[in-house]
Amino acid sequence: MRRPAARQDRGRGRQPPLRPDTAGLRLPLRAPVSSGRGGERARVRAFGLRTRLLLAFLLVAAVSAGTTAALTYREARNSLLETAQDTAVTSFRDHVQQTGFALPVQKEGLEEVLRDIARKGKPHPWVVFAEYGSIRASSGENPVSTVITPELRRAARANPHGSFERVVKDGVPYLTIAMPTVFKASPDSLLPSGLVLYAVMRMTDEQVNVHALLMAGRDGALPGLAVSLIPGLIAARSVLRPVRKLREAAHNMGSGRLDTRIPVRGSDELADLAHTFNESAGQLECSVRELREAEERARRFASDVSHELRTPLAGMLAVTEVLDEDADGLDADTARAVRLVSAETGKLAVLVEDLMEISRFDARAAELNADEVDVAEAIRKTLGNRHWTDDRIRTELPDGIRARLDPRRFDVVIANLVGNALRHGGAPVTVRLRTEARSPGPPVLITDVVDSGPGIRPEALPHIFDRFYKADAARTRSAGSGLGLAITLENVKLHGGTIHAGNRPGGGAVFAVEIPLHVEETGG
Repeated sequence: MRRPAARQDRGRGRQPPLRPDTAGLRLPLRAPVSSGRGGERARVRAFGLRTRLLLAFLLVAAVSAGTTAALTYREARNSLLETAQDTAVTSFRDHVQQTGFALPVQKEGLEEVLRDIARKGKPHPWVVFAEYGSIRASSGENPVSTVITPELRRAARANPHGSFERVVKDGVPYLTIAMPTVFKASPDSLLPSGLVLYAVMRMTDEQVNVHALLMAGRDGALPGLAVSLIPGLIAARSVLRPVRKLREAAHNMGSGRLDTRIPVRGSDELADLAHTFNESAGQLECSVRELREAEERARRFASDVSHELRTPLAGMLAVTEVLDEDADGLDADTARAVRLVSAETGKLAVLVEDLMEISRFDARAAELNADEVDVAEAIRKTLGNRHWTDDRIRTELPDGIRARLDPRRFDVVIANLVGNALRHGGAPVTVRLRTEARSPGPPVLITDVVDSGPGIRPEALPHIFDRFYKADAARTRSAGSGLGLAITLENVKLHGGTIHAGNRPGGGAVFAVEIPLHVEETGG
């Protein structure tokens, strides 16, 4: 007789379950959100790798603890409730079957029988109700119960073995049991007598026990999460230590210390990463060393060649000057050959001087001999020394602008820019001088050289200051060496300034040299 009742419990699973934890026992799910906002650096620190590792560790610990506590709570709760309800259902069924009822049932004497059954209630006292046609009686004060639901009454009429249901009324959990009285018409047939007895039992003790289980689970999970911080910190430290060393090593390598290595400890993935970093650093150090040696050899070669060529070139220039003076007395072919040799020798001399200058920059031997000069007067002197005083040159040079400059190197800057504009741009060429205030920082001296040519091709702009670069790929032979703008850039850098190249919207190239007006005298 017990198993049908258990099957009926599962069948009645759709009914509202016992919910003693619905009143003030739910833990808050929403974490407090900070309304303040820090800077980008603070956000990076707040959500750094250490924080993410700790959060991940705590999340795993919380999920594990929560899952374990929830499963334990569910099993203990179900076991507690099933024990109470099985005891009550079995006991009530036995008492109903052992009690004899005379048919038809009369109300007189029925209440005494119901009180006798109620006194035998297990595991808690019952209130027993009886329904027979229009007769209503109970062991308590009210003949009709407000806890018994219509669904339970329909289930009692349909199932002769009885049914039960857990309900909550005004926050109090109840177990209601319906047990119809039957008589056997045959060994295999049961007929209902029409009398149905109901038992209503409070489950407040089970509610208290379930509440205690919930509190025990919560009180056990929270200290567990706090204790899990310790292995989380240890794990984060073990992961972050090699990462921190890797960051420091990368910073040292970026600063030029290519011999930096990371100590390898253990045999895990982080040890493999440190080993790989050390191998890569070693290969990079070898490659950089070879490149530096090759660069040093190239610089030394250019310097040595340029130096060795200066003496024979000086003699060749003296000879070509004599030949140029006597060229008019020679026949036409010989005079043309003499002038060609003289011109090419002059170009070679310029190339050698440019190579010598570049070598000094590469060797960091270039010095800045700064002096306070009148900038406009210095530019006029540069143009006059090269006979650029005709209508091909236009100047906008306000007087009174003084700055600390190296006169020789500033002369090279202006001469290279104006000469480049005349050769590869178009006349007239405008040289403009002005000053401009900058915040923060000191005011700057700006010298613009603008030509009237077609401008610089867009694909050539990023390489315009590269050595030996020529914007016109078809121009394999020219009066320039391809080093003029590179030397100009180095001289401007030596002054602590910058140079920019661009095109005007209406056509023509623009070179703008910006040099701080107050530059301390320094060496290369």
